[in-house]
Amino acid sequence: EVQLVESGGGSVQPGGSLRLSCVASGFTFSTYGMSWVRQAPGKGLEWVSTIDSPNGPTYYADSVKGRFTISRDNAANTLYLQLNSLKPEDTATYYCDQGDYRGQGTQVTVSS
Repeated sequence: EVQLVESGGGSVQPGGSLRLSCVASGFTFSTYGMSWVRQAPGKGLEWVSTIDSPNGPTYYADSVKGRFTISRDNAANTLYLQLNSLKPEDTATYYCDQGDYRGQGTQVTVSS
């Protein structure tokens, strides 16, 4: 059974940072490109970033380029997203996405 479990979300002030994690199981993690997507309140799903297997390259949406960094630890079956210089418009539920499966999400709220 494929499982993707995100963590690391929270509430931060503008300019703050967070590090999201996604622990994967039930498939050979190192052979899959992995992505982060997000959904803001009342809006559709937005692609954020992708990292190819086994260790890149990486791709970013223009809205997060230069502020977010995607990475992975294949030995730990874990995907990461470092969020820096956060803005209120980054407020959303962030999901780890394997292509066929998506996690339950972790909430990021950016507010003063």
